[in-house]
Amino acid sequence: MLTDKQVRAAAARDRPYKLTDGAGLHLLVSTAGGRLWRYRYEIGGKEKLLALGAYPAVSLAAARDARDAARALLRQGRDPALERRLRRVEGIAAGTDTFRSLALAWHAKLQPGWTPRHAADVLGSLETGVFPALGQIPIREITAPMVLRVLEAIEQRPAIETAHRVRQRISAVFVYAIASGRADADPAAVVKPALLPVVKGRQPALTDLAEVRVMLRAAESVPAHPVTRLALRLLALTALRPGELRGAMWGELEGLGGPEPLWRVPADRMKMRLEHQVPLAWQAVEVIEAVRLLSGRHPVLFPSARHAHRSISENAIGYLLNRAGYHHRHVPHGWRSTFSTIMNERYPADRPLIDLMLAHVPKDAVEAAYNRAAYMPRRRELVQEWADLLLDQAPSAVELIGGARR
Repeated sequence: MLTDKQVRAAAARDRPYKLTDGAGLHLLVSTAGGRLWRYRYEIGGKEKLLALGAYPAVSLAAARDARDAARALLRQGRDPALERRLRRVEGIAAGTDTFRSLALAWHAKLQPGWTPRHAADVLGSLETGVFPALGQIPIREITAPMVLRVLEAIEQRPAIETAHRVRQRISAVFVYAIASGRADADPAAVVKPALLPVVKGRQPALTDLAEVRVMLRAAESVPAHPVTRLALRLLALTALRPGELRGAMWGELEGLGGPEPLWRVPADRMKMRLEHQVPLAWQAVEVIEAVRLLSGRHPVLFPSARHAHRSISENAIGYLLNRAGYHHRHVPHGWRSTFSTIMNERYPADRPLIDLMLAHVPKDAVEAAYNRAAYMPRRRELVQEWADLLLDQAPSAVELIGGARR
């Protein structure tokens, strides 16, 4: 029989392989590292396979429970796979409320009051982290342990803050279901104390220029989709908030072929709800033109590898830094602290402009600080100085593509 340690340690090989647990249950490990539970059984002289879900969303104990339930059906002369299909058909015919159907109804109800980016983030987090495990289950049958397994899988990425946000969204779906008479309890509320705590405080960031250069080179060397590598570099060059960058649209860029290239980040994507004009160094324009080779046919600069009409996930750039060895040392949002610390040390007299470049605008100084025309020439000088410092002897943006095309 398998142990939890063996299942956790199962790594990808050149070919798919199985780890047998017993009584027909095995774990199939794909060449991409996916770990899928399967139950092999015979009925009517024919061998069949029943998919039981993916690890870690479905734990070893849960997979054994599912196998035992299937064996109980077999003892009654019933085919587990056929029973599953019949249950789904009957559920649809009877109007069974699955978690997915109610989550989509909840999302559609609240979406008009959200920004497009937030609406896409909410739905994307459910589609990737929750629907595969819970989407087709009638909402009344979902238990707290089932919800906890889903959230623990997110924690293990690691993405602790994301796990807490997803828990809130699952809970909101249950509240909607309870209010509309289609659920009796909210199991997502019960599991909140069982999650790892979110460490509050300043976002981790490196602020030594030499260390920052090493980190960027290391992260850009990690095997990853070139769109993600280019997004990381543009984030470092612009010091935007990650969400402001991820939602970038081609129509926001202007003057890329001239002496004053500019990126107008619309107000609905800015924390201060004011349009932010970002002057671009020539290295940033180089990144944008390299991205155009990959995603120029799509409306967004940095599309998801799975869904080209959507932006890359909120965790994509963070995973890149983590894999380079900078977990808990530097996060995507940390580029803002990096830029602020290094440039303020070099140009203390320009602190107000550096704050303006970070969109740090006091409420009582909005009008004065956003007199962009007056300050833009010096802002262009500062952003070019930053790019020259950061990318000294770095490979070109085109080299980060590695010949990939979309």
